[in-house]
Amino acid sequence: MTGPAVTGPAAPATTGADRSGSHGRDPWERYGWGIRAVWLVFLVFPVIAIVGSGLPWWQVALGLLLVVAFGAVYVFGSEHLDRRRRRHCEPDARRGVAFTVALVVSALATVPFIGVGALSFLPFVVSFGMFALPLRWAVGIGVASVVAAVAVALFVDGGEGTWVVVIIVFAVGVMTAGIRVVSDRSGQYEAMSRELVLVAERERVARDVHDVLGHSLTVVTVKAELAERLVDLDPARAKAELAEIQALSRQALAEIRATVGGLRVARLGDEIASAAGALAGAGIEAHLPDGEHAVDVVDPRHRTVLAWVLREAVTNVVRHSDADECWVELEGNRLVVRDGRGLEGRPEGNGIRGIRERVEAAGGRLSLTTGDAGHGTVLEVVL
Repeated sequence: MTGPAVTGPAAPATTGADRSGSHGRDPWERYGWGIRAVWLVFLVFPVIAIVGSGLPWWQVALGLLLVVAFGAVYVFGSEHLDRRRRRHCEPDARRGVAFTVALVVSALATVPFIGVGALSFLPFVVSFGMFALPLRWAVGIGVASVVAAVAVALFVDGGEGTWVVVIIVFAVGVMTAGIRVVSDRSGQYEAMSRELVLVAERERVARDVHDVLGHSLTVVTVKAELAERLVDLDPARAKAELAEIQALSRQALAEIRATVGGLRVARLGDEIASAAGALAGAGIEAHLPDGEHAVDVVDPRHRTVLAWVLREAVTNVVRHSDADECWVELEGNRLVVRDGRGLEGRPEGNGIRGIRERVEAAGGRLSLTTGDAGHGTVLEVVL
């Protein structure tokens, strides 16, 4: 009768992840009741005791009915725990108490028929309660069951069979308590892991939205100011700038949608071309890598990260530098952006923090320093 105590209720109460995956319920779950019912074969011991008790037939029938009721409560209670597990829910304490009380009452009701043989129900009660009740209550049930079994062995029936039951109840309590603690800790770890994934995704979206909107809105602002100055001097040029603003706005909207969907990927070649337009619109002379194959010198593994860095660096140059010139240098695993105004002790903003996180996540290093002779700012990334 050692089987049901350790394995029976543990299976339906395990708090592991749902194995059904994203394609629906596992078709094998419908047979879970059969697996749990297998352990009820150990109820053959009280059945044999009742049948061989020599009691009148109606008392034998009543005793067998109580055993069947115990088995039914055990199976239905285990199925309830299994449903809660599949839904990633904690056990319902009130229903757990109700099932446990029903098991205890059914077991006690057999005492008039089989006496100390009713102790054979205790492993089922202990193992079920260990997963159906709050941990403190479950441990209390386990301790009370062991104490009750020891008391019966000491004061009622000190036979070898009774002491065997005591050992089994104690072993079941210890093993199921260990399983319960490990299951609870595993559930907490999984919940924390899911929370960390959500936090990382929020940070990714926030970083990408900042980089996309910061750059796009900066360019739009610069071009809108330029169009305002040209509207009287050169209406055709102003109209062209307004058309570019419209195109940039649509592009920014598409990039935001792609960012939210996790599909946004920066391309280094595109960012170099975008940097040329943004710097020109702001009246800053750009010194950028030349030629269609300018990005070929960069390791393909690093191009996406360097593209995000270049986008944010150029945005900062346009918005904050008041520079006349900007230099961009590309090497195999290195990007350097220089402009004409120093840091002047300004703290890092969200944009710099965002690209620093990107670079560090890729195993690289970002440095932000004042240029030679205290003029200009130098942003260098090495991957």
